[in-house]
Amino acid sequence: MGTAINISDVTRSFGLRKALDRLSFSLPQGAFLSVFGHNGAGKSTLLRILTTLDHPSSGAVEILGLNARKDADKIRERIGYISHNPMLYGDMTAEENLLFFARLYGVNNPQLRVRDLLDDVELAHRRLDTVRTFSRGMTQRLAIARALLHDPELVFLDEPYAGLDPHAVEILDGLLASIRSRRTFVMVSHNLSSGYAHASHVLLLSHGRAVCFESTQDLALESLTDLYRRDVSEGVF
Repeated sequence: MGTAINISDVTRSFGLRKALDRLSFSLPQGAFLSVFGHNGAGKSTLLRILTTLDHPSSGAVEILGLNARKDADKIRERIGYISHNPMLYGDMTAEENLLFFARLYGVNNPQLRVRDLLDDVELAHRRLDTVRTFSRGMTQRLAIARALLHDPELVFLDEPYAGLDPHAVEILDGLLASIRSRRTFVMVSHNLSSGYAHASHVLLLSHGRAVCFESTQDLALESLTDLYRRDVSEGVF
C-alpha cells in the first residue's frame, strides 16, 4: 500500500503567527484520517494546504506521490472536497447540479454516473426537486455525490456534521461507511465520537502542532477525549 499524504516539517506563518508549526505525518492510502482541535488549532490551514489551495511557508507536502506546489493541477484532478459551502445551485434540481459538474469534470457517461450516485446518497426520489427545497442533511449528501463524480482517490471533508440533526447524522454515518472502499479520506470535525468512529487514524492539533497522530488501534476514544479536553481547558500543549 502506498502513501496518500506525506507532510514533512511543515510550517505556515501569517506574519508572526504560526498557524502550523513544524507539522509532520504520513498517511497510507485507504486510510481515514479524522482531524480534531479547538478553534485556531490549525485545522483549516492544514486542509487548505492538503487541497493545494495554500502552500506552506516551509517544509514539504506530497499528495498521492506528487509535489503539492509543483503538481497542484494534477492533484486537484484526483481529489474531492466537501467544504462548509456545498457548492450547489439552489435553483437547479439535484440531477441538474450533478450533470453540470459531471460535464465540467469530463465524466464519461454522465447520466449513468449521476443516476448511480443519487442512488448511493439516497436522493434518487428527489432528483427532480430543486436544491433550495432540501434540508441541510440532504444538501450535504448531494454535496458528497458532487465530490465523488470523478471518482477521486482522496476525499476531504470539512465539518460535514455541522448543522445536522441526529437523524441526518445517522444517515451521513451510513453514507461515509458505504463509500470508503478504494478511497482515502481526511475529515476535519469537532464531533469526537463520530469522527473517531470512522477513523483509522486521528490527528489532534493544538496551536499548529500535533498533540498526537495515532492509529485508532493504538489510541482509544477515551484517551483522545482526555487529550482534547485537557488541551481546550488548560492550553497545555
